[in-house]
Amino acid sequence: MADQYDIIVIGAGPGGYVAAIRASQLGLKAAIVEREHMAGICSNWGCIPTKALLRSAEIYGHMDHAKDYGLTADKFGFDIEAIVKRSRGIAGRMNDGVQFLMKKNKVDIIWGEATIAKPGEIKVEATKKKAVEPQHPKPKTTLGEGTYKARNIIVATGARPRVLPGIEPDGEKIWTYFEALKPAKMPKSVAVMGSGAIGIEFASFYRSLGAEVTVIELLPQIMPVEDAEIAGLARKRFEKRGISILTDAKVSKVDKTKDGVTAHVELKNGDNKEVKAEVLISAVGVQANSENLGLEKAGVKIDRGVIVVDGHGRTNVEGIWAIGDVAGPPMLAHKAEHEAVLAVETIAGKKVHGLDKSKIPGCTYCEPQVASVGMTEAKAREAGRDIRVGRFPFVGNGKAIALGEPDGLVKTIFDKKTGELLGAHMVGAEVTELIQGFVVAMNLETTEEDLMHTIFPHPTLSETMKESVLDAYGQALNI
Repeated sequence: MADQYDIIVIGAGPGGYVAAIRASQLGLKAAIVEREHMAGICSNWGCIPTKALLRSAEIYGHMDHAKDYGLTADKFGFDIEAIVKRSRGIAGRMNDGVQFLMKKNKVDIIWGEATIAKPGEIKVEATKKKAVEPQHPKPKTTLGEGTYKARNIIVATGARPRVLPGIEPDGEKIWTYFEALKPAKMPKSVAVMGSGAIGIEFASFYRSLGAEVTVIELLPQIMPVEDAEIAGLARKRFEKRGISILTDAKVSKVDKTKDGVTAHVELKNGDNKEVKAEVLISAVGVQANSENLGLEKAGVKIDRGVIVVDGHGRTNVEGIWAIGDVAGPPMLAHKAEHEAVLAVETIAGKKVHGLDKSKIPGCTYCEPQVASVGMTEAKAREAGRDIRVGRFPFVGNGKAIALGEPDGLVKTIFDKKTGELLGAHMVGAEVTELIQGFVVAMNLETTEEDLMHTIFPHPTLSETMKESVLDAYGQALNI
């Protein structure tokens, strides 16, 4: 059987399902192929369920400090099984929601594993990949195995945890984020290998619930993509919370023991250290799912595992497009969603600006939260920019003090000559909700003068943003 579509999307994650919806909105006939879970890793095993876990940990932390707010909370505790159950339930709702959106937008769901037979044609076979459990029920109404034709094929197959040789996850003592999201019991101690967003979020979660946590980072700085000053402040807060952190540290091997694991760590100064824990979470990044799709046979260019695309998602082969993690870093759901819209609108003949990676925000939902967009101070200086840097601490903000969250900092970086906002970096309570203000400002090419003359509501945490801008020009009012 051969069905003709304008667009077939391979992968129903954030990029894939958004592409299918936008295609339908533009009057294009669309189908989406999925082999495991509607809504992808983000909603099922990533962004959303981790936030559910972290919210439970946050509430537990507030209860532990109830007396600081004039409250009494006696005999409180947590049930890890119930915490996980809530998280999985939320993931299920997201899955169901995407199924509903496909039906609402008249997008056909094809269930199985797709390969590109040739440009304009895919072959779908029964799913061979073992599903991650618990597996949410697949959609009730789907198309199945067969050959399907489309004028355009969008590859949106996402990524999976990167595995280091000799430190392969076993699901019991060495975990990836899959196992870390659904612990059968609360571990007393956790070693985390890698301090990017995934590693730090799990370190924060397990520490909040009382586990002894050690983070091991190969590079000199935790959260390596962040501004060094912000990462340094975050590290101090993590260590104050009792998280042990090793930087310039390489895990050379991991021994499994009766009680857990022993990570053998080589330090930069030549010393060796053993880190013992019940479990080790491997959080050393992700790698694109670009294999077994027929890309090489179709002539699609792949570089270091990711599909090479232009700013609109085009590959080097006409009619084949790629978006999201499989198309390279930054591997973020919101980047995938934006790429989806750009690709589909380009297919539909609209004139749209290509992806500008310099304006993609990054957020880490640990305690304290970290968020950023644009150039770090170091990158701006390396680029030869003459800059002004503004800083404003949360301790100078009334709302932060009222919330009991006085530890934080907003940092802004401007071009001294033009007033262009080059970057913004934050650490503290709810900064993941604040950063979008600076993202909008950068996209609108807002200058320091525009921001200075913008009225920010009082009392809000957002006032720290304006004060940071003012500080860059020696005009801060509340510090």
